[in-house]
Amino acid sequence: MKLKRLGIGFVGSGFMTKFHLQSFVGVRDADILGVWSPNQSHAAETAALARKLNVGDAKPYESIAAMVAAPEIQALWICGANFSRVENIKEIVEARSRGRGTLRAIACEKPLARNVREAKQIIEMVKRAGLATGYLENQIFAPAIATGREILWARGAALTGRPYLARAAEEHSGPHMPWFWRGKLQGGGVLNDMLCHSVMVVRYLLTEPGAAASSLKPVRVTARIASLKWSQPAYAKKLTRAMGKDVDYRKEPAEDFASASIEFETEDGDIVIGEASTSWSYVGPGLRLSAELLGPEYSMSWNSLDSGLKLFFSRAVNERRGEDLVEKQNAETGQMPVIAGEVAAYGYEAENRHFVEAFLRGEKPALTFEDGLEVVKLLMTAYQSAEEGRTIEYPPKGIDEFIPAVALGKWKAKRAAKS
Repeated sequence: MKLKRLGIGFVGSGFMTKFHLQSFVGVRDADILGVWSPNQSHAAETAALARKLNVGDAKPYESIAAMVAAPEIQALWICGANFSRVENIKEIVEARSRGRGTLRAIACEKPLARNVREAKQIIEMVKRAGLATGYLENQIFAPAIATGREILWARGAALTGRPYLARAAEEHSGPHMPWFWRGKLQGGGVLNDMLCHSVMVVRYLLTEPGAAASSLKPVRVTARIASLKWSQPAYAKKLTRAMGKDVDYRKEPAEDFASASIEFETEDGDIVIGEASTSWSYVGPGLRLSAELLGPEYSMSWNSLDSGLKLFFSRAVNERRGEDLVEKQNAETGQMPVIAGEVAAYGYEAENRHFVEAFLRGEKPALTFEDGLEVVKLLMTAYQSAEEGRTIEYPPKGIDEFIPAVALGKWKAKRAAKS
């Protein structure tokens, strides 16, 4: 049965959920009706934000199961911590199996899971429950990415040949919450946290619009990881002061820089390359997203900090701190770029509009949990490549059971040799 409106509940009440809530101001045919968090006061605050934004009469729920049983909620957006992903999905599926509620779909934030084993476990549980799935990857819905891709393929590739090189990067000074910094909880470091975006972007740019994702086959992965900033003694101490004693990069670091080169094989047997990089050690105004696509006679480039709006504050304006100019804002004075309408610029608005429409119509969305699984496989292959210092044929044997050394707490950051 086709629904007229989609009632949505959120699992998680943190930074990512709040970004999604802001984006729903620009999404029709959906109402945010519930929020669950392991911290009930946070759930109440986030539900109040949804009501303030007028995106739905949201209320806090004491359990995920209670939200599943609510007849007015047909879809859940999973935005909780990585280490709770399997547990959260299990509670959803078990509650749904009891026959209560009208839940029909689950959308999950990146990454789908901390490793391939967990990702496959999640997919198997959701399949048994008969639920539709959506993998939330906002950056391929960013207007600059989507529009640039569409035009280059329609004009440049149609006349001179397909693109052969894509680059994407996401960089900032580090995540907000302590668990992101802990490899055992998060599943790794910046590679697991953010390279998932860039890997998806390069594949998206190199795939012809309208073609299946399978038309571009990953065949080799070469990657490297490093802790460039946060394992230095002074910064490791600073990080512990900010995030608590359980985050100690002198003893148990995670990587704050990662890069991967992925070779893809086209249906014609040609090789095209995607280069992805990401960093928690970037020093600049705030979050920087960038992408490039190159072909025989054309190219595109995007840098989110190349904003048309810039503000200047002198030294006298130095009391207020926040993220009102750009996500992960690092400075308050001087000339600063302002990202007006971040939720639209980064793709959240178009992303949520797409998944709402797909779930309402009962159609398969552009990205499902299967796509999320493919991303996890590529990330784990990148970790294996970085650990072994060699190019890995994709998919490698044993990747289903592979756990990165960072996630096991066994990775050690190498310090530069002193002359």
